Formats: sequence, structure tokens, C-alpha cells
Amino acid sequence: MKRIILVILAAFLASCSSTPTPMPDLTASLPVESPTPPVTGERIIQFSGYDWVVRDGGLSGPGPNTWSGSNVWVDENGDLHLKISRTESGWTCAEVTTIERLGFGIYQFQVIGPIDQLDANVVFGMFNYPTEDVGPNATNEIDIEYAHWGNPEWPIGNFTVWPAQSGVEQTSESFPVTLNGTYTTHRFVWESQKILFQALHGHRDDNENEIANWLYKPDEPLVHISQQAMPVHINLWLFQGQPPVDGNEVEVIIHSFTFASLGK
Repeated sequence: MKRIILVILAAFLASCSSTPTPMPDLTASLPVESPTPPVTGERIIQFSGYDWVVRDGGLSGPGPNTWSGSNVWVDENGDLHLKISRTESGWTCAEVTTIERLGFGIYQFQVIGPIDQLDANVVFGMFNYPTEDVGPNATNEIDIEYAHWGNPEWPIGNFTVWPAQSGVEQTSESFPVTLNGTYTTHRFVWESQKILFQALHGHRDDNENEIANWLYKPDEPLVHISQQAMPVHINLWLFQGQPPVDGNEVEVIIHSFTFASLGK
């Protein structure tokens, strides 16, 4: 793990010369709603060495959507499955949240699925999210999301940092994605003064075959970057609660999640 940390941190230097092609500023069009943390007492699953709460319940944000625990399972290989399903009463979505709060460090998600081809109304997110004692909605989050936000002409890749204080705008970087397979790696390296985002082809612990990266280093980091540990969320949901345009159910597989602490 120490080697992985050193290799990934080296990307901070590389990012200065290998930033993705600038995209139109879509910040004003990105949704301002964020996931509502799941209530206690729901099903707990084990995945990648962590305990995760499976969200299950009625209509609530983001979306709003209806959330079903039946859309979440871990298979015999230890892979986590998230699904958007169609039922007689409507569409249901999926979300899991770590019980443990994690702080500064390297967050890495290895995914299986054609996430570059998601329906215009489908959102796949990997992020942390503040509990009530950390901050309110629209603060503190660090997001990796694949979504067109209802507009198929918009780039599907989205890196977003929500401020540590209310009343401050979030900052986002959007980028196009065209995969050469169905295996991808997504990570963010969260430090007190900066955050590095990366998306890569394949399942890997190095910086090869990069799709995009973004180094976020604001002038006032304590205002714009959260300094407090938070749970990790992974979800699959419908933008504004609208069903997939193509009418098809959606499934994404998370092969692994790893975290390497950088201390505080």
C-alpha cells in the first residue's frame, strides 16, 4: 500500500502537464441536491473490508427517488452490485454507505460496466458525504459522478468539490469518456490543501491509461475543502427521479474499494 500511495501522489506533478481537454463550464447546470444519508437500522453488508449500510426506503433525495435494498448485493466473487430496477409501482434505485468515517487519504474504486454509455437520466456516484455534525447539504462533499444530468450532449464525467462552508459555490470539472473496455479505476486523493481526481482505463494502482485528471488547489483551502472525516457513499440513481429514456434497467458492479490514510 505504501508503494501505491507514492505512485499515485506522483500524479500531482504529472497533472500539471496532462490535464484533460477543457470543457464548457457546466457548474451552473449541475444539480444542487445531494444524497440524504440513510437512516439507521437498515441492512448491513460487508464489501472490500468495510461494513456498508444498504439504503432502503421511500421517496427521498437525490431525485427524489425510491430506494430498495433488493437492488444491492455482493456476489460470490466479492463484487458489489448496484441496480436501478423497474417494478410494478415504479423505478427503484440503490445506495450503500460506510459505517466508518474516513478522512484524508487515497480513495479508490474499481468498477465493471460501460459507464460511458449510461442513459441520460442515470447517475452513478462515488463520494463522501457529511453527517449532520459535519455540515449541511451542499457542503463538504467530494464527488466522482458519471452522469449527463438529463442532457446527452453534456460530458458524462464529473469531478466536484463542495465547499466546507454554506453559501459558497461548488467547483466542478466535466470531461468526456470513451472506454476501451468495461474495467475502470476512479480515485481521489484528499488532502487539507488540495484534492487530486483521476479516472483510468482498467483496474490498476498506477497512473497508466489515464482518462482524465483534475488537481483542485483553491486559494482558500479551509473554505473550499472539508477538513473532517465522513462516510463513503456509492449510489446509482435517476436524475430528477425521471426514468431512463431507453426504458431499460441499469446495473453497475464495483469490484473493489480501497482507502489509504494520509494522516491528518
